[in-house]
Amino acid sequence: MLVDRPSGQRAWRLLPLLLLFAAWKAGSGQLHYSVLEESKHGTFVGRIAQDLGLELAELVPRLFRLTSKGLGDLLEVNLQNGILFVNGRIDREELCGRSAECSIHLEVIVDRPLQVFHVEVEVKDINDNPPVFSLLISESKQPDSHFPLEGASDADIGVNAELTYRLSQNEYFSLEQPTHSKQTKRLSLTLKKYLDREKTPELNLLLTAVDGGKPELTGTVRLFIHVLDINDNDPEFEQSEYKVRLMENAAKETFVIKLNATDRDEGVNGEVTYSLMSVKPNGKLLFTLDENSGEVRVNGTLDYEENKFYEIEVQATDKGNPPMAGHCTVWVEILDANDNAPEVTVTSLSLPVREDTLPSTVIALISVSDPDSGANGQVICSLTSNVPFKIMSTFKNYYSLVLDSRRGELVVLAAEAAEGVPLQVFHVEVEVKDINDNPPVFREVEQKVLISESAPLDSHFPLEGASDADIGINSLLTYKLGLNEYFTLKIITKNDKSTLPELVLRKSLDREETPELNILLTSQDGGKPELTGSVQIKISILDVNDNAPEFDKPGYRVVLFENVPNGTRVIQLNASDLDEGVNREISYAIRLILPVSEKCMFSINPETGEIRIYGKLDFEENNEYEIQVNAIDKGIPSMAGHCTVLVEVLDLNDNTPEVTITSLSLPVREDAQVSTVIALISVSDRDSGANGQVTCTLTPQGACGPAKPALVCSSAVGSWSCSQQRRQRVCSGEGAPKADLMAFSPSLPQVPGSTEERQQPSESEHLGKVSLSRRFLSCSISFINDSIILIHICLFLNYYTIVHYMV
Repeated sequence: MLVDRPSGQRAWRLLPLLLLFAAWKAGSGQLHYSVLEESKHGTFVGRIAQDLGLELAELVPRLFRLTSKGLGDLLEVNLQNGILFVNGRIDREELCGRSAECSIHLEVIVDRPLQVFHVEVEVKDINDNPPVFSLLISESKQPDSHFPLEGASDADIGVNAELTYRLSQNEYFSLEQPTHSKQTKRLSLTLKKYLDREKTPELNLLLTAVDGGKPELTGTVRLFIHVLDINDNDPEFEQSEYKVRLMENAAKETFVIKLNATDRDEGVNGEVTYSLMSVKPNGKLLFTLDENSGEVRVNGTLDYEENKFYEIEVQATDKGNPPMAGHCTVWVEILDANDNAPEVTVTSLSLPVREDTLPSTVIALISVSDPDSGANGQVICSLTSNVPFKIMSTFKNYYSLVLDSRRGELVVLAAEAAEGVPLQVFHVEVEVKDINDNPPVFREVEQKVLISESAPLDSHFPLEGASDADIGINSLLTYKLGLNEYFTLKIITKNDKSTLPELVLRKSLDREETPELNILLTSQDGGKPELTGSVQIKISILDVNDNAPEFDKPGYRVVLFENVPNGTRVIQLNASDLDEGVNREISYAIRLILPVSEKCMFSINPETGEIRIYGKLDFEENNEYEIQVNAIDKGIPSMAGHCTVLVEVLDLNDNTPEVTITSLSLPVREDAQVSTVIALISVSDRDSGANGQVTCTLTPQGACGPAKPALVCSSAVGSWSCSQQRRQRVCSGEGAPKADLMAFSPSLPQVPGSTEERQQPSESEHLGKVSLSRRFLSCSISFINDSIILIHICLFLNYYTIVHYMV
């Protein structure tokens, strides 16, 4: 016992270390489970407590808890049985998109002692998403634009394979059905109204194909239409005008204001840069503007006495092609600082002063000025003490220095008068009234304005106004715009009562129809008589990629003979685009070749649109091809035009007839009756039309005797010459041979007593032999005994019968 106790105590002391080791061992790895997405609530995932080596009774006391960062409570643990189960809807596509791997990472934490376990639950994909057909369509597309779709296929034939299509209800697209005459009209979407990506960035439609069977069967596909952005929104400032106050003499780099403009477009079309358009009056170098941040800072010396206000015109331009711009005005008020000393000017001085000068005699006239304003410009004049003079204010900022006391005795204003007229000062103000002798003047004789043809209606485009050197009503300007159908004029009144003209778009622009506009802007002042000035507004319409390439024709038909050499030119396609620059540069591509084949039969030059043969055309394999071609411009986003080239393959006589003996009756008795059927022969030719029509004839041979008969199988466009020639005895038939006879040259056995030794026919010689080579037709029928058999072949749908003609 004395020995065991220390041992037991050591064991108790080691228990926390053992538990810590166990926790480290369990926490050093990860548990892995898997679950199908969209599993129902309560679906079993795993016995997590058991797999982690935790006792069920410990889960609550040890504060067992489960966390998953940012995923809420998709999975939960039942603390009564330690089972991990599905607690919420798990959507693999929502969690991981199209990633091949998708897992939920869980942290299991228990206290007393603290342990942390990591659990990975793999989310397995199920087939819960139907196929989606994606279309990218620019929001600049015009109504009535067409977008071809892939049609469905039906393995049935006839009316059961005739398909019609339905499109789910929507406000933007209608469906154009294909025709059934060789699909000359394609299945396509037709745009009914303008798209606006900023309002509707995407559309989900359902396309249904219905066959003509009874009952009808249907197939569906989901159309996902992503509306591509064009640069059709100006950057917009938070305010059209901003007011800022700055002390004069502010240090360089002093912060003035941070401007912010936003653009509702996306991508580069929504990226904005800032620029200073003008700083009035003549102060462009006094301020800087960061083109990226929009921060305005001081760049020079601001002097209140020089200018009390600055008008800063700022432009925000996006990076689209063509770019669009927004504008704002920053009014900077300069506050006065007391940075100027008063200036004293003696305008008149009467010296010397006689000692008998009377008091209050004006000695000098003094004017005082201070360029500062307000209290900073108010001046108090005083004299030093113990002088016989005093200062008297006679007018604003004007003072008189007068004699205040004198030395010696007083004398009589008569002695003074006798000697001369004393100094006197009078102030006279002459008001100069303005007359209207200055007309409004524009800085330039022509103003250039760049406007995108995609600019929306009611867009505003500021113009530079005129100036008038007169004042008052003589300088109040009004504006008038020349007659045109696209723009009206709006007048903006600023804080200083000056006016600024703006163009307002009232009709959509089309660069392809009107690439440039020249409009006269006239300014008129308020004088009597009124004076005017004018400037020519030259508006250049900037192109956007709003025209798809168009082929000369929607469909072309080409006729080619089969077996033409590889590289043979099929057709030269030409598409044109009404846009300009890269928006009109076109590349060509084959979209689809029907019937679909693993062999590529045609190729197209992407630059020239020339289609050439890239394989072997075989009429017997396919007698017609439909080539669907795209012409794609290089604008952003690109636009495409479509056409169909139907290639008809003409037949050549490139297949030899095939002769097949379908029935043969052998041996033939020597006393067989004339017209006895000996064999049935079928003849076929894979060519079409006249090339596939086969005529078999017997060549005439005259009386019995040596001859060189030839087997001739002819067609309307050609014939095959003799396939074998032998010396043999032939007896002529009765009368001239018919045009539809075929002669089979007999292999004659030897006749006794002749120079040639007689031979008995073998068993195989009792059979008719028909063979076919590439150029020649070889046929032979053996004879029985010494009989000479002529065979009559009757033509009927390429089937022939061999009959006993004569023995």
